[in-house]
Amino acid sequence: MPAPQITFYFDIGSPFACIAFHALRTSPVFATCDIVYVPVSLRNLFQTCQNTPPLAVKNKFQWINRERIYWARRFQVPMSEAIPEGFPAPTSDVQLALSLLATQFPDKLVPIVDRLYRGFWEEGNSKVLTESGFAAVFESELGAENAKQILDQFKGSEAKAILDGNTQQVFTSGAFGLPWFDCVNAQGEKEGFWGIDHLGRLVDFLQLDDSLDKSFRVLL
Repeated sequence: MPAPQITFYFDIGSPFACIAFHALRTSPVFATCDIVYVPVSLRNLFQTCQNTPPLAVKNKFQWINRERIYWARRFQVPMSEAIPEGFPAPTSDVQLALSLLATQFPDKLVPIVDRLYRGFWEEGNSKVLTESGFAAVFESELGAENAKQILDQFKGSEAKAILDGNTQQVFTSGAFGLPWFDCVNAQGEKEGFWGIDHLGRLVDFLQLDDSLDKSFRVLL
């Protein structure tokens, strides 16, 4: 029987994508899944589907912030209760660099994304999303020569084409926000899911064992 498949779309600027990233990597519920991590541009996704950014909606920021803290605690994700300084911070450059990284050094994508998420959402360091900030992370994980290869190219046409293609892909799949998950179960059936609060439905669709993680007791 083929392993359940999850394609996970993310932007470092999304706290809920951060929580989902942590859950996919650490929860035993997903241990049998084949997971692909795909960087996209949340800003461009909002523009493409004409979705209003959450902070532009009155009262929504306060609600989102409470939800962010609740779900981070539920999934035991280290996350600062204080909003990172400068939020919402621009993520175009870091998402471009991650898109190029995913094609040139795919085995380094997850560890680098993990460090960027921790820097921004756990430590509240907005500088990690600037070129000088994420360059240090890339150099630490890739070595100076390989990091330079990414840093010299991420503002070019190739990286832009990859990120634009990824963002169009998640939009075509039906996404209007992040995190978004494209799933294929053992029977070959496909379905997309949005949001950290829909992980329970995702687990049901993929026929995974949610009893392996008490965090799923609150998910329907």
